[in-house]
Amino acid sequence: MSKILFVMTAADHWTLADGTLHPTGFWAEEAAAPYEAFKAAGYEIVVATPGGALPPLDRGSLAPEVNGGQENADRIAGVLDSFDELQHPLKLAEIDVAGYAAVFYPGGHGPMEDLAVDADSGRLLTRALESGKPLGVVCHAPAALLAATKEDGTNAFAGYRLTGFTNAEETQAGLADKAVWLLQDRLVELGADFQESEPWAPHVVVDRNLVTGQNPASSAPLAAELLKKLAAS
Repeated sequence: MSKILFVMTAADHWTLADGTLHPTGFWAEEAAAPYEAFKAAGYEIVVATPGGALPPLDRGSLAPEVNGGQENADRIAGVLDSFDELQHPLKLAEIDVAGYAAVFYPGGHGPMEDLAVDADSGRLLTRALESGKPLGVVCHAPAALLAATKEDGTNAFAGYRLTGFTNAEETQAGLADKAVWLLQDRLVELGADFQESEPWAPHVVVDRNLVTGQNPASSAPLAAELLKKLAAS
């Protein structure tokens, strides 16, 4: 059975500009929706995190108001309950991309804390991009792209069309003025062609083997695009 690698945060907080630790982790929908889609398509899921630590869930991501109501929040929680692989993560440093059909990074603010500066993740992303196999990254997870520095000092994703959680969305979420840096700004600085759509609406950008999603609502459409690429490979 072909395997899809989920690279996930191990950070349960995001350090704000004033030193406050904002509780976070991975965002429920961004892990649950792709997990559901990939499992239904017959793929085996493997989870990897920095140090092999258990990926923490952002408890706020199960609130009914961010899931279109209690019914959908309960459904997503149920999917996560069946996501047994979350309890057995591998160490990111020991992962060989060659063993996987595709790589996927769910978001949440956690990646802003750890994956944004994780050299093992940066190397994995660079190899995945160069391999041509489908690579999906959603919402705040494109923060991990900041660590994908090539030997010549340039970023592996410079010149790619992509998206991620926008400054407008961070502002509406109430955290933009508290952040040390904003994801959209940093992705533009590294030389990416950042594609912004309406706040909170599904938005997926495909450039070569890279598939990125803007926000939680983009998770399921992103998974569908990855499955299309896998079917065509």
